[in-house]
Amino acid sequence: MSPQSNWCRCTSCHAGYGWKDKKFDFTSQENIDCLVCHDSTGSYRKFPTACGHPAYEDKKFGGKDVKAVDLRRVARNIGPSSRTTCGRCHFYGGGGDGVKHGDLDSSLLKASKALDVHMDIKGLNYSCTICHVTKAHQISGRIYSRPAPNKHQLALPQDDGERLACESCHGLAPHKKEPLLNGHTDKVACQSCHIPFYARGGVFTKMWWDWSTAGKFTDDGQEIVKKDEYGNIVYHSMKGSMGWAREVEPEYYWYNGAMTYFREGDKIPGPHESGRSVALKINALKGDYADPRARIFPFKIMRGKQPYDPENRTLVIPYLFGKKGTGPYWGDYDWGKAAAVGMKEAGLPFSGKIDFIETEMYWPITHMVAPKDKALVCEACHSRNGRLASLRGFYLPGRDRWRGLDGSGWLALGITLMGIVLHAGLRFIGSRRRGGRA
Repeated sequence: MSPQSNWCRCTSCHAGYGWKDKKFDFTSQENIDCLVCHDSTGSYRKFPTACGHPAYEDKKFGGKDVKAVDLRRVARNIGPSSRTTCGRCHFYGGGGDGVKHGDLDSSLLKASKALDVHMDIKGLNYSCTICHVTKAHQISGRIYSRPAPNKHQLALPQDDGERLACESCHGLAPHKKEPLLNGHTDKVACQSCHIPFYARGGVFTKMWWDWSTAGKFTDDGQEIVKKDEYGNIVYHSMKGSMGWAREVEPEYYWYNGAMTYFREGDKIPGPHESGRSVALKINALKGDYADPRARIFPFKIMRGKQPYDPENRTLVIPYLFGKKGTGPYWGDYDWGKAAAVGMKEAGLPFSGKIDFIETEMYWPITHMVAPKDKALVCEACHSRNGRLASLRGFYLPGRDRWRGLDGSGWLALGITLMGIVLHAGLRFIGSRRRGGRA
């Protein structure tokens, strides 16, 4: 879903009031919602369709009662941001608990050490801003804006205070008892070994979302909602088919901290241009083995099918949320109408044709850090069918075979064995001769 033409649904999760169209004034302090980050009562909530406003009076949404927020109580109990206030949006991004990221969900609110060594409520109990240091309300976020290795920042008062790289606190040689592992840090991100699985707190994360199957109803016109044995929605008339997973093994790629993005209006490469037979990458990772800034990094890949315009070869921005009869897909269930309204709002051409294309989106995994005794062992990667089996372009001991090197090794071994046999034979013969003379 794009905010364009769906403003009040999308902007209900953002720190602002009244973001109902493209004319929203980002420079106005009156539009800033301070309470969403600084409420310490746990009672402040945005209303799902109110353009960023909370419920000022009792309302209903989705058949459920939503109580009005007691603004006086909240205003009298403001405090620092917390894991709860941050998680209220970041844990539930994408429409539900754990849907989007895979390493951020409500299980972290009361994390155990086994789930996350930094957020363990009986241990370090870090809040988000311990690492995402905030200066003048500018919240640090490293993943998309800085190279993955980063410079060594100790995060002491005399430094700039940012702690977004693991090295900021752990240094460049964190393995005191096993120094051999320190030789990996120039090519392997800490997260690759220390986050062996994501979605580990019992909450499922969405792995597949197929919009092409949406719009099916029962014979009497009722919405179809199907759930799996765990209560996850696997089909909904509004959103199509969905797949979920937990305890997921990440996928690994070279990454230097930068990405390119497929933007609105960009042309989808056609077979006659690139021979593309794989899914369209909504974001593409930069970096490879030869890049000194790149390291092997773990990712969740969100896969699915999205509507696109096959004539203009552009992704479609559909109008989803709105009053029935005005063209919203979640009202009229007509992709053509929904695309026409959404693309007009975005100022983009639309041919009137709709098809669906497979897409991929890469989400870096950097939370849910396991205790060191649960980190990956060497064989997890240094083996023929290990976690890095599909990451090519470099020689990995234990996984790869170089016939010249292997042949030289076997030759050397053979010569060594021959030497041992010859030496032993000569000693045996010599001992018999000495024995005979005696």
